[in-house]
Amino acid sequence: QKDNSMTALPGLGTPQLASPDLLRATFRRHAAGVAVITTRGATGPVGFTATSLPSVSAEPPMISFGVGTGASSWPAIAEADHIGVHILGEHQGDSAATFARSGADRFGAPTAWRDGPEGVPVLDDVLAWLVCRIVARVPAGDHRIVLAEVALGDPTGGGRPLLYHQGRLTALRD
Repeated sequence: QKDNSMTALPGLGTPQLASPDLLRATFRRHAAGVAVITTRGATGPVGFTATSLPSVSAEPPMISFGVGTGASSWPAIAEADHIGVHILGEHQGDSAATFARSGADRFGAPTAWRDGPEGVPVLDDVLAWLVCRIVARVPAGDHRIVLAEVALGDPTGGGRPLLYHQGRLTALRD
């Protein structure tokens, strides 16, 4: 017989039942790098800020990210063959905020970018960027997990990474 009571666990506090609030509160404590995902949509470039960007495989080199099916970028990601992945530096907090804000002109000034390989919008002055070929879109609740194989990129940008922690953009401390 399973005990479903919510009693305090010594040294661990009182557990909570699974909920969106529990998940959000837990992951606010997890520091994550900040990236911008871009692609070319039917009406122009689209992009969004992502804080979940794991590498999946070294052979072949693959990454993944999640995107909500209600996000303004989802229709373009759903149809795209290629995406751009941009690792932001600590000097790019404004860019991260712009790409996270609903209704923002994400590719207008002051965003500096150019058409890159496979027609993917590539942001200027990032720590690193990749162009990847989408190989799968896996349903995951109200999101899709996008798996993409790295085609090419440049890891040589200078600076320190931008981080997301406790609901805020931040930088590494010495």
